[in-house]
Amino acid sequence: MRPVAQLVSGNLSRIVERWAQASPAKCALHYQGAALSYAALWQRIEAATATLAHRHAVGPGERIAYLGLNHPDFVVMLMALARLGAIAVPLNFRLAAAELAAILEHSGACILFSDGAMRALADEAAGLCGVRVEPASALCDAGGHPARLPLAGHDDADVLLVYSSGTTGRPKGAPHSQANLLWNIEAAIAAQDITAEDHVLSALPMFHVGGLCIQLLPVLAAGGSATLHARFDAGAWIGDVQLRRPSLSLLVPATLRAVLDHPDWGGADLSSLRLLATGSSIVPLSLINAVHARGVPVTQVYGATETGPVSIVLRAEDAVRKAGSAGKPALHVQARLVGADGSDCADGATGEIWLRGRNVVKGYWREAQHAAFENGWFHTGDLARRDEAGYYWVVGRSVDMIISGGENIYPAELESVLADCAHILEATVVGQDDARWGEVAVAVVVRKPGATLDEADVKQLFEGRLARYKHPRRVVFCDALPKTALGKVQKAELIRRLG
Repeated sequence: MRPVAQLVSGNLSRIVERWAQASPAKCALHYQGAALSYAALWQRIEAATATLAHRHAVGPGERIAYLGLNHPDFVVMLMALARLGAIAVPLNFRLAAAELAAILEHSGACILFSDGAMRALADEAAGLCGVRVEPASALCDAGGHPARLPLAGHDDADVLLVYSSGTTGRPKGAPHSQANLLWNIEAAIAAQDITAEDHVLSALPMFHVGGLCIQLLPVLAAGGSATLHARFDAGAWIGDVQLRRPSLSLLVPATLRAVLDHPDWGGADLSSLRLLATGSSIVPLSLINAVHARGVPVTQVYGATETGPVSIVLRAEDAVRKAGSAGKPALHVQARLVGADGSDCADGATGEIWLRGRNVVKGYWREAQHAAFENGWFHTGDLARRDEAGYYWVVGRSVDMIISGGENIYPAELESVLADCAHILEATVVGQDDARWGEVAVAVVVRKPGATLDEADVKQLFEGRLARYKHPRRVVFCDALPKTALGKVQKAELIRRLG
């Protein structure tokens, strides 16, 4: 294992500042054909710090939202807010305006920065909650104000508020402190042996901690380089593996499948890749084996929005002999498997993954006492077994969450929409395995007597209310839902019936 950089104290922005001083001319970010050196990136951060402080009066603890495709501007904004002790709130551009407005209100964001591609959606969302919208392109317009300002952000100051919908349908925000992110960066560097010689191809959205914190921030902290794609495109990813020659990249199962299905995959030169990381859901072994057949080790990173997410990791040297495993606890992270009775599980038994470490948030935004956090342990809701060598194998989820194409879908959100329909007697939503997306949502509906509701009618209920990726891909009608003696819907039985 290569030496781990000591990054666990100080302001988050120093991960860029140190390389702006040590390697000013080196490329930090390459985006749409243009290279941004560490010195130029730092200049933009200082300009954005002044813009936010002087023009927008942003101070410690204030929340500033961002809605846009992947762009260096978000990295700049995050680092500038770290310097000011303020908090970045990245928004999922796949959400509907009403969902975005709910997050803006819950976070208490005072400004929403948006790129041109998402400006109409930003205006619509902001119009529902009264938040001011500003162009992201104006972030670095310091307006003649002095760039150098005293650092207001410290280790324990929150700097990143990431939202993932809760099982009740209400948004939940995970507030990461600067220390959380720095400990996560160090764990990611150790897990993937990242050094200044590495070059990351980053195509997953930065509004997820996976796209931001598994490789992108770590490679910048190590003094390496990153090529950033505005959004994932399988052909563009394959093209830049050959053109830009990255040593690392990260794909979720859905994007990995898209790459494998692309006509250019078979003839692509992958020799620059020393590993390809994946995660976010259970990864089909067939996908892993297809990449291994091309000579590239597939590593895994297991975690959650609440954990940074680097918590359990499979290293490159274990990629083939432990294919399919999530790996072992990451540097500085403790993991437990806990049974239904609250006791620790023996090797080979299945239990819920609990995690503890400096990368784990202390609680949810405005909900610090949530039951998922207990004595420093975060209850993930994921089920796994641990083998005799200490490797974890994720087998499912104790909650009903559906992961489709790397995006979390919570049935309660969809069930709430179905419950509003006057023609539906009762309904539930379950996940069904899907070759392309991993899982898709299926609505199981019982019509009211005399109702003539069809599949198109049910799907129409979701238009404008939830993001399209959350919509049910299939609607099944039945006479009654299977239930326990206490009236709880037996979702496992429904899934069995659906095949």
